[in-house]
Amino acid sequence: MDPDVVSNFLSEQREAAPEDLQQSFLTIEDYWDRKLWHQLTDVLVEYFNTPASASQRLPLFRHFILSFAERINQLKFVSLGLLAASQCQDEHERLSFLTDLAKKVNKPSSQDAYVYALVAAAEVKLRLQSLADARKDLDTAESILDTFDSVETEVHAAFYRINASYYQANEDYGAYYKNALLYLACIDISTLSSTDAQSRAYDLSIAALVSDSIYNFGELLLHPILESLISTPHAWLRDLLYAFNRGDLGAYHVLEANLSKAPQLEQHKNFLYQKISLSALTEAVFRRPPHDRAMTFQTISRETNVKPAEIEILIMKALSLGLLKGSIDQVAEIARINWVQPKVLDSGQIDGMRVRLREWDSSVNQLGNWIEGVGKDVWAA
Repeated sequence: MDPDVVSNFLSEQREAAPEDLQQSFLTIEDYWDRKLWHQLTDVLVEYFNTPASASQRLPLFRHFILSFAERINQLKFVSLGLLAASQCQDEHERLSFLTDLAKKVNKPSSQDAYVYALVAAAEVKLRLQSLADARKDLDTAESILDTFDSVETEVHAAFYRINASYYQANEDYGAYYKNALLYLACIDISTLSSTDAQSRAYDLSIAALVSDSIYNFGELLLHPILESLISTPHAWLRDLLYAFNRGDLGAYHVLEANLSKAPQLEQHKNFLYQKISLSALTEAVFRRPPHDRAMTFQTISRETNVKPAEIEILIMKALSLGLLKGSIDQVAEIARINWVQPKVLDSGQIDGMRVRLREWDSSVNQLGNWIEGVGKDVWAA
């Protein structure tokens, strides 16, 4: 590009910029004149991230940055493009812009940048309800990501965030839950606004509860994102998750009135009762020592508050889901359980484990004393 044309363009943009940002254009022109591409890129990224630069992003990208796009870091080039795309007039213009951007960086040396641009285009397609096209882009991005030994976290974060949005749109709650947690693992959650954090915690909680493939909420219960629901109108949702985790049917019945506040929970009301009944069953088994896990149906009913007529079906469901391992004596109405799926414990459950360990320690001591008492002659010999 003709240096005079660039100089005139930057002068025009400087005059159009807010007074406190005009100095940035002098720096930009200086770095461009000296061909200091790295420093120029960093100044542009900083400027584009300034809210007051919004109206100038598209002109700068189209008439200035594209002229030296090949000379700068391609991932930062895409980052500048994404910030510029936010100023497009509508989603169709934005999609066209991002599609062209992805094509520009679709080279063997810049596949990470290509993925970054491709998933951004997929996000726009999601908003335009072109789910099938969005899925194609996300599958392409995933296949490329799988070939990398390492990649910038911002690329992975973008992929997981938009992949989660796709699964949420398709009401695939299990896949949404997995991808949403992976997204949170790629970012510093302190950078999320309180509104965004609460929204993500709410969506994750709903997904965990209504998914037919998630019966262990450990990752979510331990994640700080859940704390964002405290002292909000959705605080009951956090309490509900903890009730499910400890299989507390009593707490569930207390909180059940809140289900009408969340349409997805209201629609899955029968499933939620079955799910917490399964949790109550696994908790009842967990509370018992390993040598005392042959339980009659009546005992299970009493300890879980599940109706006696539902016990056998409940146990069979737990066995089929891999929550328990064991067998059922249908004639004697006895379940013999030899394994229960591990899960995150709250303070009450940890205290119960402490009591059982003390009982085990006491029984070992008693056994040792008995052996010592009956085997004195043997020890002496």
